[in-house]
Amino acid sequence: MRGRSFALALAALPLCLTGCGGASTPSASSSSPTPTAGPWVLFDSGNPTPSARAPRYTGSRPAGLPPVSFLPTDAASCTVGWPDSGQVLIPMNITPVAGGFKIEWPSAYGPTYRVTAVPQGLVAGPQPEPSWQTVNAGSGCTVSTTITGLTSGAPYIIWLDAPDTPRDIDGSRSLYSGKSGVVKPL
Repeated sequence: MRGRSFALALAALPLCLTGCGGASTPSASSSSPTPTAGPWVLFDSGNPTPSARAPRYTGSRPAGLPPVSFLPTDAASCTVGWPDSGQVLIPMNITPVAGGFKIEWPSAYGPTYRVTAVPQGLVAGPQPEPSWQTVNAGSGCTVSTTITGLTSGAPYIIWLDAPDTPRDIDGSRSLYSGKSGVVKPL
């Protein structure tokens, strides 16, 4: 099939290069067009057409949009400024505390969460299994927990999991995980 389309393209090449009309080469006996005296573009001198001007208003202009009112939020904690984590991860606020971290995130991703701090030190051989802490969301707009018992100054990455994430109307899952950068407890 590929060879057939190549042959068709090759056969159509002369037609594309010369056009549909008969291509004739000028000879010495044929007359060639002579240039006319004057420019190719003709200008007509005269008065320019007046431009349309915007209407001038006197007094106050009519309102373009009706006044706007916003719906109240359920609680003041719903207005927390979450860090931009992109469209994949649940945003988290992580505060280092003595020997651990205080972790906060929005409660919009399900009723139950799991959180862990994964040590980032080099380990030879199999990696230790993370110790997950289960957290219930409650009725507020944010969920918070504290992880303690960690080594002060050691590097960790915080993982957040929302295993009971609700489904959207199209059946896809909402955000269901969160991950921090490297953080160190006090």
